[in-house]
Parts: sequence; structure tokens; C-alpha cells
Amino acid sequence: MQIRADSYREDFSKNTYYRFLNSVRTNWFRFTMLLSAAVVGDFMQRLTSEERKDVFIIDDTLFSRSGYKKTDMVARVFDHTEMKYRKGFRLLTLGWSDGNSFLPINFSLLSSNKESNQLGVMELGDGRTIAGRRRSMALRKATDVMLELLDAAMKAGHQAKYVLFDTWFANPHQIVAIKDMGLDTIAMVKKSFRITYEFEGRRMNSKQIFKQSKKRRGRSRYLLSVEILVGKDDGANEHPIPARLIYVRNRSNRKDWIALICTDMDLSEEEIIRIYGKRWDIEVLFKTCKSYLRLQKECNSLSYDAMTAHVAIAMVRYMILSVFQRQDEDQRALGELFYVMLTELEDITFHQSMMILVEAMFQTVKSVFRVTEEQLEVFAADFYSRLPEYMQRALSYTHPAELKLFATAKVLSFQCSVPILMWEV
Repeated sequence: MQIRADSYREDFSKNTYYRFLNSVRTNWFRFTMLLSAAVVGDFMQRLTSEERKDVFIIDDTLFSRSGYKKTDMVARVFDHTEMKYRKGFRLLTLGWSDGNSFLPINFSLLSSNKESNQLGVMELGDGRTIAGRRRSMALRKATDVMLELLDAAMKAGHQAKYVLFDTWFANPHQIVAIKDMGLDTIAMVKKSFRITYEFEGRRMNSKQIFKQSKKRRGRSRYLLSVEILVGKDDGANEHPIPARLIYVRNRSNRKDWIALICTDMDLSEEEIIRIYGKRWDIEVLFKTCKSYLRLQKECNSLSYDAMTAHVAIAMVRYMILSVFQRQDEDQRALGELFYVMLTELEDITFHQSMMILVEAMFQTVKSVFRVTEEQLEVFAADFYSRLPEYMQRALSYTHPAELKLFATAKVLSFQCSVPILMWEV
């Protein structure tokens, strides 16, 4: 930033910085793992109760390198967002979340092990060195690398109750392997005829299970919940693990459905759906790093080691932002008095979302149509009566005429501090 602002006054030249990025001896994976473990252990966990369900989140995104013909390890990789091949890498990332804060733990810039997709120079070097190990990791399958990242994070001191990921990693082999690590999985399963589960003594895929089973009626949050057995290689192993398969209506297409799998049999269906919603935190990481932290634009080096260092620096920037954001939002970070008096920050809940939407609607109706308070109360009562039961429970109150006042108080209490909370009680 000093160089860009023409205010550079340091004793070393910019070439020193570039040599630092190109160094093959720096273990950036271990650096980000230990740093994130220190942030979680020394800061985040003091603001998080033991009952909270913290999670590991795994996902990948496109790290584009278009225009660089001689970039090390660059390849044609499939971008599942635009459903086409792009030039660059797949940035596979593992992160930790407690529902309020997200921290990246470690990552890998994945290339391709197919020679037809390899575009850059594929020099692996000595496999015993740090640079050689991360280059060889770049050529392995993403489903295998995710297990390596997860195992390394746990050895570095990270802990969580569940592992969340989408359909690209939801294979029986990975689910069983994660269970063997002592963790439970909550993931979205693929609608593939090749992936089958043991259901009522038969091998069936997710579509066949949904078609054969009886669906729930009414306005339930989920359509179907069944117990299945999951095994490696479609049940070839001797000890398959029990799991729960929950079918949820697709919000973008009411005639379609998505299926979630969970290996923790003690969780309810509603809790599984709520916990899986935390997976969106890693999408926020990717969007923030690309749009604001210059993940793909700041580093113009052709070296794979320099690009690895650049990604690690962007992850550290995001960690700093997460700490400052938590300090601003969590009042208990201000001192011991607030830690004793205030309750823990809750996960983003459906209840809070409904309150914000209802308050925004009332304010719009009042300002556009210029209605009186009596007319607004009649509107609130009629609006409430038309909602499904689960939304009415989220807007729980004693009388329809109190809906507007209750929603306003909830929104204010969500944004403000002690006086508003006491007034609401």
C-alpha cells in the first residue's frame, strides 16, 4: 500500500518482499492453521458456550489466472458456478464457524492431475520439502485433499462438532472417513443413481428413497426424514454407519427438493436444517476476499509458491476483520461486566429474520399508504392470521394487535444494547 500511495519509506526494496513471497521454505499451511487456532482458542471460545454447535466448513472456489501463460501448475479447472472450464486453480478451503464468526483455517490451490487439462509447468521438485509437498497435494483429488486438511487442522488443535459441505464432496467414502475421525457430517447429497444407501434392507439412491417413502403433509419445514446406512464404496465395507436423510423443499423451485444427510442420530430435523445454514459463511469468505481483499488481482507472480503466500495473506486479513467484527458486535468483548450481564450472541435464526422483515413491511405500508395506527393494527391481525403455523410460532405474541409493537421491540433489541433489552423484558 505504501508503494501504491507513493509513500514508501522502508529500508528494504520491494524485491525483498517479492523474494519473501517466492520463498519455498515458508510453511504457509501451518502458519494459517496455528494462527487461526490461537484466535479461536484465545478469543472466540471465551465468547462461545460449550452448548453451541461450532462447525468445520469445506468448500472450493475458482482462483482465476487468465492471461498468464507460464504460471506454475496452472490448469483448466471446472467452475461449477458457471458450469464451464476456466484457466486457474480450485481454491479448496477449510474454515471454522460458531454461527457468528468465521475463520479460515487452511487451504490448497488445486490444479489438475489430467495431462489434457494441465497448462503450466508441472515441476513438483523434491517431495520431502515444503514446496514439494504442497505441489504434490495440488495434483491430488479434492475429496482426498479435504480429508488431509481436516486431519491437519485437528492435529493443530482445532475442534468442532460437525463438518459441513455441499454435494461436490458428499460421497459415502468421505462421510465414513470423517466419522472415523470422530466428527459428524451434515451435507447436501447428490441426486445421482450411482450413489446408493441401504434403506429398508435394499440398496437405493436418493431419488428412489424419496419416491418410495410417504411424504409429510401440510406446511412442514421438511418433506421426508428416513434413517439409512452409509458405507464406503456403496456399502462394500463391513461396518456401515447409521445416518439420517432429510428431504427439504427447494426454495427456488417448489416442485423440486434437496436432501441433507446427517450422521448424528440425536439431532432433530429442524436442528439439522438450521446447522447446515452455517455453511453459507464460507461463501461470504470467498466473496469478501475476491471483491475487497484483492484475492485474484493483487499478486501477479507466476510462481506457485508466491500465489500460495498471497492466498495465506488474504486469509490472515479476513481473520483480522473477523476479530474486529466480533469485538464490535459482541458486547461481552468490552469487559467482564458485560460478560456477566449479557447473554451469548445467538445464531442467526429464522425468528430474527421474520422480525426484521415484518418491521420493514409495516414501515413501508405506513409511509406509502399513510395509514393510521388503528388501521395498521387491523392489517397486522389479518396478516398474522394468513401466515402458516411455523411462521406464527416465530412471531409468538399474546394478541394480534401487539404484532407491530413486538416486532419493533425485537428489531431494536437486536440492534441496541442493555436499556432496550431491559425494556423489552
